[in-house]
Amino acid sequence: VQLQASGGGLVQAGGSLRLSCSASTSGFTINAMGWFRQAPGKEREFVAAISRGGWNTYYADSVKGRFTISRDNAKNTVYLQMNSLKSEDTAVYYCAARPGGTSSTGVEYDYWGQGTLVTVSS
Repeated sequence: VQLQASGGGLVQAGGSLRLSCSASTSGFTINAMGWFRQAPGKEREFVAAISRGGWNTYYADSVKGRFTISRDNAKNTVYLQMNSLKSEDTAVYYCAARPGGTSSTGVEYDYWGQGTLVTVSS
């Protein structure tokens, strides 16, 4: 499984960005997909996760009400719509996938993308 994240960039505080992550499964099964982020000097943290059918979504408290995760299974792509961005959202954002159900724990994800940098200027 290969994951390719895109959509990062520089945005002013209060602005919006949409991240995309396309998956090449090569016959492997992926179920849950998620987004994590790592800010400079900090540990990687959970952002959002979504079940295969898209019915179940989970968010970190810090992004609830501002970020929305969604997926298009026909395109094997997961999205992260980020609104009302804050300087503290600055980080490298990674998409991840796993055969099992949704999880907010990074070590439970088997597959990871290369990351895309989001910089929010204040």
